Amino acid sequence: MPFMCEHSRIDVVVVGGGLAGLAGALGLARARRSVLVLDAGQPRNAPAAHAHGYLTRDGMPPLELLSIGRAEVRGYGGEVVEGTVKSLGRLPGGGFRVGLADGNGWDARRLLVTTGLVDELPDIPGLRERWGRDVVHCPYCFGWELRDAPLGVLATSPHAAEQALMWRQWSPDVILLQHTAPGPTDEQSEQLTARGVPVVAGEVAAVEVSDDRLSGVRLRSGQVVHRRAVVVAPRFESRHALLDDLDVVVTEHPLGIGCQVQADATGRTAAPGVWVAGNLADVTAVSCRLPRPASSPRRRSTPISPPRTSTAPSRRRAPGR
Repeated sequence: MPFMCEHSRIDVVVVGGGLAGLAGALGLARARRSVLVLDAGQPRNAPAAHAHGYLTRDGMPPLELLSIGRAEVRGYGGEVVEGTVKSLGRLPGGGFRVGLADGNGWDARRLLVTTGLVDELPDIPGLRERWGRDVVHCPYCFGWELRDAPLGVLATSPHAAEQALMWRQWSPDVILLQHTAPGPTDEQSEQLTARGVPVVAGEVAAVEVSDDRLSGVRLRSGQVVHRRAVVVAPRFESRHALLDDLDVVVTEHPLGIGCQVQADATGRTAAPGVWVAGNLADVTAVSCRLPRPASSPRRRSTPISPPRTSTAPSRRRAPGR
């Protein structure tokens, strides 16, 4: 389809057809706005067999959940088109031009960008291949399925001890693989001991797999530590490259776990006419918080996904970066 002419300009083009994009499109379509969702068909949770925590849809395969969402948007007159967006540009008379990889495109009055994020995993052989199966992150997504299983938390940040203490809620057999991270503080060591979480020193060199199931990790020393699953804390990098030429502001998350597009509570960005939602606006959206460890009632609860704050350092990304 060629670029649409001025009189048929779409009210809102939604770039990214995950849950955030489809939810926005549904509301817009019900408000009798013309809305088009463009999606590349590469959802972040595609490796996972099931999605959990969605009322009435718990345990549904992620792609099936998206299929239902697309049908709901279309039921109100919204359009959903599969395609990879390659460019977003302003039109001289106002509005935006949305260009696809195949040369087609549309003109829009407003943009809602929900391109999500990329999970940057530690560079350990075999780790990425198991991602979303038995290499996991969020206990509220995978904890029930891994309850009582031997788990290893891979330490890659100062938050690893708190992550191990959180996973202890789901299994009595949790170890902290120190890997390349600094050792726990005295306070963290006290908490880990109180909860029966041992610390295993040594760098993890590879993931061990047997019969298409993770069986453990191999340390640089050659020692194999048998585990049913490995917990990691990825760095969350929002997919903001399409927005760089529109002068949005990109901020680092307060915990230093990734970058996200700065927006107000409604999703409005510094770029006029551009809104963002989902993990593009908050890399910890639909994630979990760390409860206070039972062994340390004095300690303030440490969030693994705190709300966005205005105190995070910000920077403008140069076009094309």
